[in-house]
Amino acid sequence: MPVRNEADFIEQSLSSVLAQDYPMSQVEILVLDGMSEDGTRQVVQDFVGHERVTGHELRVPSSPNLNLNLDLNLVLLDNPGRVVPTAMNIAIRAARGQWVIRLDAHSVYPPDYIRLCVETAQRTGADNVGGVFITLPRDDSPRARLVQAITTSRFGVGNANYRLDAVEGPADTVPFGCFRREVFSEVGLFDERLVRNQDYEFNCRLARAGKRIWLNPAIQVKYYNQGTIAGLLGQAVFTGKWNPWMWHVAPYSFSLRHSIPIAAIIAGIAAVTMSFVSPVGLGLLGVLLFCYLVAAVVSAFQQARRYGWWMFPLLPPLFLTYHASYGLGTLWGALRLPVGATPVQRIREPWPGAGRFRAWPGEGRGKGRACRRTED
Repeated sequence: MPVRNEADFIEQSLSSVLAQDYPMSQVEILVLDGMSEDGTRQVVQDFVGHERVTGHELRVPSSPNLNLNLDLNLVLLDNPGRVVPTAMNIAIRAARGQWVIRLDAHSVYPPDYIRLCVETAQRTGADNVGGVFITLPRDDSPRARLVQAITTSRFGVGNANYRLDAVEGPADTVPFGCFRREVFSEVGLFDERLVRNQDYEFNCRLARAGKRIWLNPAIQVKYYNQGTIAGLLGQAVFTGKWNPWMWHVAPYSFSLRHSIPIAAIIAGIAAVTMSFVSPVGLGLLGVLLFCYLVAAVVSAFQQARRYGWWMFPLLPPLFLTYHASYGLGTLWGALRLPVGATPVQRIREPWPGAGRFRAWPGEGRGKGRACRRTED
């Protein structure tokens, strides 16, 4: 579990992990702290401390159905890199188990989470297994509920099935992931250059290597999204700019889902430019806006019926703002590539000492094929 400044969430999240119905004596929990400054570390240390106190009352925050034992192996490790991929690589090197399950501190896990991950991997033979997000509002405020409505809409987030209704089967990516340990020696570790999207790139690498990624909707994660519209839009810009940087270091990770917003931005700019010299441009702009408006209104109706009619008039402009933020972030990231002004261009190695993984197998500019849904 990579963490950094997660004092508001870490107790609830870690408590849910400790309450698993899987034999916890067979589990080691590694918490990777990115040098937190808000008390996160102390909360984790309170959990860690309980196993060192034998013969005394367990000093652990209370939680419903929490069933702890003194054989629990809970370890707090430093993550000087302060980002998720460096945390994951530290954990992979330190972990001793057959399975490596990536957890997130913004999430709460039902008691069957670990068991279902392992059972599904054993049943399917998959190399990475995951489930679906149950996206929850961070609080009961209208703005948090609007964020929930936007991020649980197919129009809002595209074909990210793990956020939406899904059926069991092969997938191109899954949230977090339960990995067979040996895959890391076969395809490498997480790319530490990718502060964002490192999980998607890794799953694309798995698929290119002929590995199987499997989504089982019975595996569920309760995930607390951004609590404000401003936070969601900032996240969209930040995530968007990392898309072209990911495509630059790993061309095989290109996907239509991630590129549609920037394509729409470019089409809109082209239509506006053309409108100054030809009525065709104005007509094209009108068609684009009309099609988008129809889709946005239909999606707003669906989400308002689900979450509350009061949000119906608010969702269409919010969809537009969200998509524009994502697209503009992607465009900004792409414009920085030709001038070499991106962090991924300064470092060639995906992680220190990558050795034979320094350049991905068959990578080459123009040779990397897109990440595709794995099939039987």
